[in-house]
Amino acid sequence: MKTKGIIFDLDGTLLDTLRDLADAGNAALRELNFPIHSTEDYKYFIGKGVEELVRQILPEDNRDKQTVAKCLALMKRNYSKFWRRNSRPYPGIAELLTELEKRGIVKVVFSNKLDEFTGVMVREILPKWRFEIVRGALPGVPIKPDPTAALAIAAEVKIETQKFVYLGDSATDMQTANAAGMYAVGALWGFRTAEELLGGGAKVLVKEPLEVLKLF
Repeated sequence: MKTKGIIFDLDGTLLDTLRDLADAGNAALRELNFPIHSTEDYKYFIGKGVEELVRQILPEDNRDKQTVAKCLALMKRNYSKFWRRNSRPYPGIAELLTELEKRGIVKVVFSNKLDEFTGVMVREILPKWRFEIVRGALPGVPIKPDPTAALAIAAEVKIETQKFVYLGDSATDMQTANAAGMYAVGALWGFRTAEELLGGGAKVLVKEPLEVLKLF
């Protein structure tokens, strides 16, 4: 495989964002007088976009449109304050990004996180490295696992989809990669299990970031 580019998921792949996301979600739930969840529980709420996250953290009988909208607004407000507190790159990510730059590999970040947060977090937490494209969820664009945005990214950087490695930590990422014709690589340091990643279509699993270099 002659690989020319790599697409990174953000949460659970490049950055450990779990604590800040959980804190923002639980703060919203407290304001609405609903039960909160453990930080560990949030591993399974993250990955399908913030609206779906909010829907899942709400009690099942309180998922009406109005309540979801209210909780979503609170979640966004809280996260704008909380994301800087604990989020940081996973061990080995800095070394991986540096080596990929040395090899001239095109790097992209593609997340179901809102685009405004995706952009600012990459700029402020990963300022030393160049990413050709940094893209989060945008209005009117289907989120993962729909491959539309992944295919558009490949077209923008003028690299054939089969020459992309797609690194993520969830079945959603693996499904996106396969639907776009990219090489699906599951990150075992993230939020989900090996079983989920393989079930989602991972071609290979990596235990630590530097193992990704074997694919280039």
